[in-house]
Amino acid sequence: MNKSPLTSSLPLSSRRNLLRLAACSTVALLAPPAFAASRQPDLRGSIDAVKYKAAPDPGDRKSSSLQKMIDDASAENVPVFLPPGVYKVSNLTLPDNTRITGVPGASRIVYTGDGRLFTAENVKRIELSNIVIDGQNRWLGDDSSALVQFTGVDEVVIDNCEISGSRKHALQLERCGGRIERSRISGAAQSGLYAVESSGLSVTNNEVFDCGNGGILIHRWKKAADDSIVSGNRIYRIGATDGGTGQNGNGINLFRADNVMVSNNHISDCAFTAIRANSASDVQITGNQCRRSGETAIYVEFEFEGAVVANNMIDGAANGISIANFDKGGRLASVTGNVVRNLKLDGPYKPDVSFGIGIAAEADTLVSNNIIEGAPRWGMQLGWGPYMRNLVVTGNVVRKAPVGCAVSVVDGAGTCVITDNVFQDMAEGAVVGFEWDKKISGELADGAGGYAHLTVERNRVS
Repeated sequence: MNKSPLTSSLPLSSRRNLLRLAACSTVALLAPPAFAASRQPDLRGSIDAVKYKAAPDPGDRKSSSLQKMIDDASAENVPVFLPPGVYKVSNLTLPDNTRITGVPGASRIVYTGDGRLFTAENVKRIELSNIVIDGQNRWLGDDSSALVQFTGVDEVVIDNCEISGSRKHALQLERCGGRIERSRISGAAQSGLYAVESSGLSVTNNEVFDCGNGGILIHRWKKAADDSIVSGNRIYRIGATDGGTGQNGNGINLFRADNVMVSNNHISDCAFTAIRANSASDVQITGNQCRRSGETAIYVEFEFEGAVVANNMIDGAANGISIANFDKGGRLASVTGNVVRNLKLDGPYKPDVSFGIGIAAEADTLVSNNIIEGAPRWGMQLGWGPYMRNLVVTGNVVRKAPVGCAVSVVDGAGTCVITDNVFQDMAEGAVVGFEWDKKISGELADGAGGYAHLTVERNRVS
């Protein structure tokens, strides 16, 4: 084989390096160009202001320069690259095919407080990655609900970003699909993420913390299939600045959103609930870690049909798990394999019954193979007055509670089966009949005590 005169005299290792360099050059020539902010004179001044402590450019030239760059790049379907630096901008509208990327932790977009930061409406795709978005807690206009606000975007991708310091929601998505992943969202006066009328949204592996009224909110205007997945997120220090009895202060809140999966999240120190599903049917709440909830750790309430609450760890709350509101049509659930412990009697408001209850259920529900320890009121609450139907409670372990199982014996209460449970250290009884919150029976652990709607057998008390 003939050799080039240029390479024949070179050692073998040098010839290999030359060939690699040629291959890389070919790839670079073929790759589509990215719009780099440092090539633009107006934005270069803002970068130099950080590097060399020079005075920033006057006026709003940087916003207009970045807007033009975004428009040009999206028209050519190529990304905008932001080198490390601070970009003080506001009032940016993102067109279809916007892709903005930077250097993680070093490319900072800082809101100047002129009404809004990022908006997009009725486009197919928007992508933000590897950038920091800082709202600086500056005023947002009356027509802006969030620092980053997208409406009618088919595919939103926010990856490895930081969003902080919003006077309202940090991120609001309305009628959007896509994925929010590997991002840090913090310091919002309202919620970290407010997603309404979503279409198959995935919210995965994010960190959401120090928000005033909510962590991740998956809502709908009308009850319907939402199909969102909320998984692998770390959520903590969520307040309830605007008060209420549960609409605020939740780590993850589903409202009228059906077919949603909430799994493997780590949620702690929420003013109210770690995971709250209000009027949300066919939901799965599985494998979550819920610590130090101010009210009920996991709440499934109001007009729902179908819920699986399984294999969650709850440590520290006013109540553990509540499957409630048969009076409003709430029914049909499976509560299995959960660990509930270290509950307390006090909460953020005065409840109808009491705090300090491990698991509560009302209608068409299986409560099986759970472990409850340290419930200062009741280990389990079965029904409330006449609101009880088709409960099966079996294979549970309940320790250290005044009453292991408080079951409704009010006229009109429906069928309840309580079998094969283990009760230990029950101060006032393992299975006891109640009319509302009034105890009216003795120990029923070995039999139904004449209550025709109850089947109670094979329970062990020690």
